[in-house]
Order: sequence, then C-alpha cells, then structure tokens
Amino acid sequence: MRRVYFDHSATTPVHPEVASIMCEYLKEHFGNPTSLHYFGRKVRKDVEAARETVARAIGADPSEIVFTSGGTESDNMAIHGVAYANKNRGNHIITSAVEHHAVLNTVKALGKEGFSVTILPVDKHGLVSVEDVASAINDKTILITIMHANNEVGTIQPIAEIGKLARERKIIFHTDAVQSFGKIPVNVDELGVDLLSISGHKIYGPKGIGALYIRKGTRWRQTLFHGGAQERLRRAGTENVPGIIGLGKAVELAMAEMESESARLRQLTDRLIAEVTRLPYVELTGHPEKRLPGHASFVFRFIEGESMLLSLDMKGVAASSGSACTSGSLEPSHVLLAMGIPHEVAHGSIRITMGRDNTMEDIDYFLEVMPPIVERLRAMSPLDQETEFAMNSDCAACKVSASCSKVQP
Repeated sequence: MRRVYFDHSATTPVHPEVASIMCEYLKEHFGNPTSLHYFGRKVRKDVEAARETVARAIGADPSEIVFTSGGTESDNMAIHGVAYANKNRGNHIITSAVEHHAVLNTVKALGKEGFSVTILPVDKHGLVSVEDVASAINDKTILITIMHANNEVGTIQPIAEIGKLARERKIIFHTDAVQSFGKIPVNVDELGVDLLSISGHKIYGPKGIGALYIRKGTRWRQTLFHGGAQERLRRAGTENVPGIIGLGKAVELAMAEMESESARLRQLTDRLIAEVTRLPYVELTGHPEKRLPGHASFVFRFIEGESMLLSLDMKGVAASSGSACTSGSLEPSHVLLAMGIPHEVAHGSIRITMGRDNTMEDIDYFLEVMPPIVERLRAMSPLDQETEFAMNSDCAACKVSASCSKVQP
C-alpha cells in the first residue's frame, strides 16, 4: 500500500543530514559547553556557530537568540517575560482568537493573574485586522502577540503592518513564527517584531529544540527557569547540544532550499485545492492567497473529520483535522469557530500539509482515494436526511449553508 505523509505542520521527518550531525554530538562531542577543557570548548564553539546560523536566518544578532525546548516554551518565555518585566507600566495584552494554544492559553492564564486581555476577532479567512489592533490599544497596553502564520488554516497575518503600528505606539510585539519560519522569508526588522518564536521539528530538525529571539533593549525578564548562567542568564539548564546542533543544520538547509521548495509546494497545493474544491459541499478554509506554501485545509459538510482521517489512514494517507474531537474533545477547532464556520461544519475539517518528500504522484493518489471516502461517509452520515435534502435541492442557499432554514434536521 502506498504511504503518503501529509501532516508536516504537525511535525516533519528529521533530515538525514541533521540526523547524521546530531549523532556526532551524541557519541563523540559529548562535552558540557560550560566546561573549560577541550571537550567543553569544542562544543561551546559549535553551539555558538549554530546560534549564528539561526540569527542570520532571521536578520538578528547572535546575542539575541535564546535556545529553548521548542515553540511552546519560546511563546511562554516571550509572553511571561514581557508581562512581568513591564507590569509597572501597564497590564494590557492584545492577542487574536486564532493563536496556537501555547499563546492563547498563556495569555488567558495571565488574565487570571490580574492582567487585562483583549482577544481580537478575525475575518472569514482567519485574518486579523490591523485596524482592530489599533483600536484595541490603550495606555496600559504592554504587549501585542499575533502569530505569523496559522497552523490550522495556513493564513499569513499582516505582521509587518502590525509591527509598524506597535513601533509607533512603543508597544512590545511578539510573533509566533513556528509555522512560517523556514517556509517563507522571516526577517525581524522587516516584520518589526521584538520577540519571535521558532521550533526545530517543523523544519526537519529534531523535536525538543527551539529558539526565542529577543531584540536588544526589549524590556524582558527570565521567569520560567532559575538555576545556572546558561544562555546569558536567560534560560538555566545544561544546553541540549545535539538538539542545538541539529537545529542549526536544519536552519541552514531550510534557508538554502526555501525559495525553490516554496515554489514547488505551491504548485502541488494549487492543484490539490483546485481538484478538492470540485467535490460537492467542500470549502477551502483560510485565505485563498495569503497562505503558507504546501498548506491546504478544507471543511467537508455532512462528514466528521475524524472519520475522514481514519478512512484516509486505511488508504495509507496521513493527514490531520482541525476538529479537536480527534484528541478526545467534543469541541471543534477554535480557529474555525473564530472564522465564523458553524459548529457542525467545523467538525468536518481536514488539513493537508505537504513537505520536501511529497510529489505530484502523492496528490494524484489522494485525489483518487478521497472522493470514494467522501461518498461513502456521506451515505453513512447521521445527517443523512439533511444531506439528501441539500444535495438534491435546487435551492442555492442550501448548497452553500447547512444552516439554511429550509433544511430540516
């Protein structure tokens, strides 16, 4: 059976060159970077070289890069660090309704600790309005945190415009670039950000490693880890040397391949979207143009996303769903709900995210196996009366909206 991996936004396979160089630091170069002897000095030199690689990729200074355990820690460090370092100046934080839970839940937690939180709405494509950001700012605002690109629907946010606004208002600005980094250009000065989070396992690096960029002069303090003087007193604990080396190599490879790979993935995505949206009662979610290369997300009316995923898995296709029911919750994706997609429709979401090993043959195979799955699941749907009415109706509204008043449950 053919095996197709279409879940690169969840994680990516480690690049062979990354795995190879990491093995050297697991077996041969095992020294502690804080040690003064040869074994420590050798590793320290290589850790700093990886730091320079990461910094160069985003237009930063190496001293502005802090290695972390991944995107979640980077987000937490950024938000907590700014909040507590600036609480004498204000207590207001602005974010969006479509953020990753690493940001959204962190901000909500601060809301229970006396901070004031504004969660901005998005439009039907998942875009944050710059005007809404401007309107939300008040004299107590100390932080704006808006993701660069959404993990579920791929929409790319107007970060440069928000960054300009934040700079004009003298407000610290953080962006979660976990999904965008390595796929599209990310430059901290062009985006106007003061803090930026990245993760290794989204760019063919290892899991358990990430980085946080903190612009020089940003009012921030270490709040999560206390201990030694590692990472210039910004993150205590012995460095994850193999992970750092692996991240550096992954970043190097991503930067070298980004332009050509992005163009190739856009071709695959364009064909996938064009063909999948020909199926009845299927809609593309996210922005039709301002979206990550290789990222396509859809809602299939009258079907549950979990059923589609299981059926695809039986055909050898690995994908994911925005519906949180796959993790034991009855609630659909908070991102899709924030975009105004009805609850019952949001449950029928599916996300296809492609990577360096995917080919047009993989797209062909998906387009071969998906229509029969959709037809079979719709025939079995508990919404069969609604499905039959809508699919046989001449009412244009019913072909667009499952909530049409003419459709009886």
